[in-house]
Amino acid sequence: MAVKSKPARVGIVFIALLIIGGLVLMYEGNDAVALATRHKDGILTAEQVKLSFDSVSGRLVNEAVKEGQLVKKGDIIMQLDSTDTDLAIEKVKAQIAQLDAQINSTSGSMGVNFFRADTNETQSFRQIDQQRAAVDSAQATLRNAQLDYERNTALFEGGAVAQAVVDNARMNLDVAQANVIQQEQLLEKLLGGATDGQSLPTIEAERQSAANMANDVEALRQQKKQLEVQLKELEVAKERLTLYAPEDGKILNVLSKQGEMVSPSTPVVLLESSRAYYDIYVSEEQAAYLHEGDAITGTTVAGEKKVTGTIRLLAQAPGFADLKQTREKGQSDLSAFQVRIYIDPQEGVIPGMTIGVTDRELVKK
Repeated sequence: MAVKSKPARVGIVFIALLIIGGLVLMYEGNDAVALATRHKDGILTAEQVKLSFDSVSGRLVNEAVKEGQLVKKGDIIMQLDSTDTDLAIEKVKAQIAQLDAQINSTSGSMGVNFFRADTNETQSFRQIDQQRAAVDSAQATLRNAQLDYERNTALFEGGAVAQAVVDNARMNLDVAQANVIQQEQLLEKLLGGATDGQSLPTIEAERQSAANMANDVEALRQQKKQLEVQLKELEVAKERLTLYAPEDGKILNVLSKQGEMVSPSTPVVLLESSRAYYDIYVSEEQAAYLHEGDAITGTTVAGEKKVTGTIRLLAQAPGFADLKQTREKGQSDLSAFQVRIYIDPQEGVIPGMTIGVTDRELVKK
């Protein structure tokens, strides 16, 4: 009987264990899914940046970094040959200097022409004033000659003077009339058709010619501006021939070697950024307590170090991460949510480590 009772006792114990295990699973939810929703783990991943030359190409002449090297923001990574760009810059600078000389020369000539116009105008008005005085003098002489002729004519009719005196007075009158006409013609020539208050046509023409030179100066200045823009573009292109580290990080891979031709926007270096994150997946109930920008503290599996971070992304996860109906309770499928947490830089915490976040941390708010 003892032999037969031993298998029965083993069977009874086995059945008891199954019943106890079922009760534990039913009331505590300790299946794989329940454990996963209670403790979340993620692999710490550093962002990787592909560095390339922006809109420039050329032969690589300086490979300043090696794989595994730590770099700081602003460190030189690579340099392309700048010979052609340097020559183009010198050429444009020479053209700008030539235009500066032309601008100075034309501006100087314009100033001289304006000064000459002002001087000629002053001299012309002085001559006009003198000629008007000559006209006034000639008209006064004419009036005197007219009076003298009329007086001698009257005396001749009274027999007081001879015919020769009248003839001489008539000749003086004719000369005076001719002189007035001559002086008035000279005045009209000096005025050139201008009347009082108007600029002299010849002087106005000189000023217009000088003003046209101002247009020439402006055209040269516009040409200079175009060359200055071209020079800035070349200087920017030269600056882009040197590739700098955009942030602190570590060189993972150098894709182009010294002496090779590099095309624009083609990755030449793979940089591991100092920015690192890990992803965890949470249930709908847990996601309700979380918001982007919330602070989260995780714990490294190795060493159990506390790691602070910030939620940058909270979004519905792909279908493969949903909680399926696999539990003994008959729980329906639930949507999972992806939580991406960027950590604060910390000594001893490096990419590849596993970081876990507990339920208590997720719902503490």
